[in-house]
Amino acid sequence: MIRRGKKYRALVASYDVKATYGLDDAVNILKKSQLKFDQTVELHFNLGVDPKHSDQMVRGSVALPHGTGRKIRILAFCKDNMIQAATDAGADFAGGSELVQKISDGWLDFDAVVATPDMMAVLGKVAKVLGPRGLMPSPKAGTVSPNLAAIIKELKAGKIQYRVDKGANVHAPVGKLSFSGDQLRENILSVIDSVKKNKPQTSKGIYIKNLTLTATMTPSVRLDMALTR
Repeated sequence: MIRRGKKYRALVASYDVKATYGLDDAVNILKKSQLKFDQTVELHFNLGVDPKHSDQMVRGSVALPHGTGRKIRILAFCKDNMIQAATDAGADFAGGSELVQKISDGWLDFDAVVATPDMMAVLGKVAKVLGPRGLMPSPKAGTVSPNLAAIIKELKAGKIQYRVDKGANVHAPVGKLSFSGDQLRENILSVIDSVKKNKPQTSKGIYIKNLTLTATMTPSVRLDMALTR
């Protein structure tokens, strides 16, 4: 059994964990948690899809109006003649097959991966490593393009990627707890709108079954979908 700290227990006692809240109220609840570090705020969806079927996969990307509040390490896969352009745009690592070998050997010190179309065949060798971690480049996610510089700049500015997991859940960072309420609201609504737009045509019934907001060291607050506008 996990033993929670006094601050965590006090926050749980300050609201009804079984109730649903409007977006502003949920943000205000989380902001009661003041720690020595700036916590990441995350949005968690449970969707009415079956990820076992390829036509019900939910995957996409969205540019957060106010960024994520954190620095991300970007790995760019490209031919030698594009490495300099990728690093100039902000890529932390850039290269080709030699980086595939590093990943095969266990290297995963990066947060996002982008690639030019001609490198996808090479990346296939580590798809089973990158895929389950949500790091495999994909045209649908906007991380495969001949114009790597543009993708890299967007990611550095706060563009995030999301993908439904085996449990039909989507997890997305939406900023830092130090952000203003308006900044978090705009970021959160951008993610919700993007996930809605990516609803598979084959998904029947309720699409967003459950939606919660949480921070790194806080309990979850359930959101009322009717009030997240």
